[in-house]
Amino acid sequence: MRLGLAQLNTTVGDLAGNRRRILDAYAKLAAQGAELVIFPELVVCGYPPRDLLFKRRFVPDVAASLAEIVAAVGEVPALIGTVEPNPTGQGRSFHNSAALCHRGKVVAHARKCLLPTYDVFDEDRYFESAAQPTVLTVGSRRLGVTICEDLWTHPSLSTRRLYHGLDPVRQLAGQHCDLIVNLSASPWHSDKGSVRHTLVTDAARTAGCPVVYVNAVGGNDELIFDGRSLVADGTGRIIAGLAAFAEDLRIVEFASGRAAGPADSVIAPTFNQPEMADIFAGLTLGLRDYAHKSGFKQALVALSGGIDSAVVGVIAAAAFGPENVVGVSLPSAISSQHSRDDARILATNLGVRFETIAIADAVAQCEAALGPVFAGRVRDVTEENIQARIRGVLMMALSNKFNALLLTTGNKSEMAVGYCTLYGDMAGGLAVISDVFKTQVYALANWINADARRAGRTPPIPQSSIDKPPSAELRPNQTDQDSLPPYDVLDAILKGYVEEGLSRADLTAQGFAEAVVNDVVRRVDLNEYKRKQAAPGLKITPLAFGVGRRIPIVQRYVG
Repeated sequence: MRLGLAQLNTTVGDLAGNRRRILDAYAKLAAQGAELVIFPELVVCGYPPRDLLFKRRFVPDVAASLAEIVAAVGEVPALIGTVEPNPTGQGRSFHNSAALCHRGKVVAHARKCLLPTYDVFDEDRYFESAAQPTVLTVGSRRLGVTICEDLWTHPSLSTRRLYHGLDPVRQLAGQHCDLIVNLSASPWHSDKGSVRHTLVTDAARTAGCPVVYVNAVGGNDELIFDGRSLVADGTGRIIAGLAAFAEDLRIVEFASGRAAGPADSVIAPTFNQPEMADIFAGLTLGLRDYAHKSGFKQALVALSGGIDSAVVGVIAAAAFGPENVVGVSLPSAISSQHSRDDARILATNLGVRFETIAIADAVAQCEAALGPVFAGRVRDVTEENIQARIRGVLMMALSNKFNALLLTTGNKSEMAVGYCTLYGDMAGGLAVISDVFKTQVYALANWINADARRAGRTPPIPQSSIDKPPSAELRPNQTDQDSLPPYDVLDAILKGYVEEGLSRADLTAQGFAEAVVNDVVRRVDLNEYKRKQAAPGLKITPLAFGVGRRIPIVQRYVG
């Protein structure tokens, strides 16, 4: 059987644009001899549509767009992810569905059984689940259809316990399927690829038939979809894999039987790439799609000479093209000459436009205006933050004037403990590395430079930006470690407390000093209000600050 896999990058709500992509992919794969073309989950409307589903015209408009697509489907059937109104009138109003289309008609629907409600997912808010997966007949073959989460019931997964024993793959295993397909829109995070590999291969062995996993690709808001669609034969052997972080159309051919081999057994070279290569590719795709799908063609980055803004500058140049990026140095009276030099060298290496706007006079004028009110009070972080906030005002003015997307440069470690200034360095439209711990920022910077050397290019990030002690440079001789533990210690505590839900006692039992743990946890809890006002950030870890983490701002639990 020759299957056409359509790994597409759609935009939420862009029904006309998505339709063109679907029809173009269908035509190409049908022309290449596909006997069935398979698309990702909710490809007609884009994923996740969230509360667009509650707009009165949205679902009817999705149905109208699907009808136009179906009218163009000829002798080659297509399985297309879409929103289906719930025909029973009971429960939620919609189904997350796969429409089997053939000869201008929707022949059948297969509905999603397992609706995730954890992390960034809230599908039970919108969809009614199916009691069991559907088996469709395509030609002479029995096709078991699952949708994304329906595959996520492996014993090793924490999500298994959410579904009270319901396992669509095992339900299909007893129904003599010739093939199981999974239409997916599975957001990426680092190291997720190995989990998906396990799910697909084990599902194939459990069901005793090939499994075809077709995933979405692209960025929508904070979510990044990496593609990497997979095909396993009936023994669980991976026989085909599509590209990572890019659209891909592929014909996969195999004969009947458990040990069927493919006509094209080449696994995309990006299927198993180094972690930092993955993170760089994911962040670049997420930024590019966030900007372009929002209508931005230019980016602004405040370049401090430090490692965070350097990494964001490199990602911006990769996402927008260097000709569409402006780096801005905003030195104050505190700023060191080496930081100014490093910012300029980075911009030169990247080939981006570089501007310098000095802020010393503006800071002095603000302090003079506040002087009478502050009389008799000791200088503290208030005066330091004036510098950051003036920079925020100037960068936002540039953003407004030139309709350019301002990128914030705070990392996850800083965001966690509040080592950032509201309406200052937090001002902007997208927080590119807000889910990247500081230790990962260093690893990413070193990978960026090493990758440039491998390609015969000048490493873009000045080595001094990597080597010098990190500093906000808001007071003379300041370093981050004046008020924070070393970043390797801080990040380990944050990973345990924020991502794994460990308590203070748990962390202390792991060997961290009790005073350090208490201070870090206090900072995390205290600064929830800042994170609620932060720009949206690209998600690269299992639990990012944002929609997947819903901690109250006002709360007094000490854990």
